[in-house]
Amino acid sequence: MNGIVYLVGAGPGAPDLLTLRAARLLERADIVFHDALVHAEIVALATRASKVAVGKRCGKHSTAQKFINKRLVDAAALHEVVVRLKGGDPMLFGRAQEEIAALEAAGIRYEVVPGVTAALAAAAQLGTSLTQRGSVRSVTFVTPRVGDGESTGTWAQSVAAADSGAIYMGAGQAEIISAILIAAGKPPSTPVAVVENASLPESRTIFSTLEALPQFAQQILNGPAVIFIGPQFRARARAAQREQERADASARSGR
Repeated sequence: MNGIVYLVGAGPGAPDLLTLRAARLLERADIVFHDALVHAEIVALATRASKVAVGKRCGKHSTAQKFINKRLVDAAALHEVVVRLKGGDPMLFGRAQEEIAALEAAGIRYEVVPGVTAALAAAAQLGTSLTQRGSVRSVTFVTPRVGDGESTGTWAQSVAAADSGAIYMGAGQAEIISAILIAAGKPPSTPVAVVENASLPESRTIFSTLEALPQFAQQILNGPAVIFIGPQFRARARAAQREQERADASARSGR
């Protein structure tokens, strides 16, 4: 059978942020290989498909990428519609290129279906644009996480050079991120916003500064988080601080 593999973005978490194209492909799918963080309601849309978990989670058992690649190639020989369901957008920190290379090498047809990436969902939730006319003209998406044998790259220099930054998969390395970015030239007082579980009901947001990021990031390690760095978050941070001060004062007066 000459099947086709669809690399589908599942979005940031909320099931209703899934695209129509993605939902229709899941309904048609014969087999679905899905990431660990994809919402169960999204996976459940594949009512007629076999479902295979191939998630990758930091510090937990993960499926080897080479094994995933082989499973996709093998599945295309057995099924008409194969869906590789990835959290967020497949083409951003999703190892899609490795899977595309394997499919191309095997002569397998494929199509990429975009999804809403976590940074955009988190920015929407905050009500803060990642770019702002006249003050924030550039934004860089980076991750400090590296695999075995990989170089650390120039992610810190990229964030330092841009007006704003969105850091993926970095909450567990907050202390290192803070130190490296300050050493790279970012002022310690640079505003920071950390959004955990963007788009989901259990989402939480913490505002801080680059210097104080390590102590605050320890509070949000239960789910995936995006760390934003940039001047556009200053107003939200100040408002959150005033709200916290009012809440603290109210608690003290009620004692």
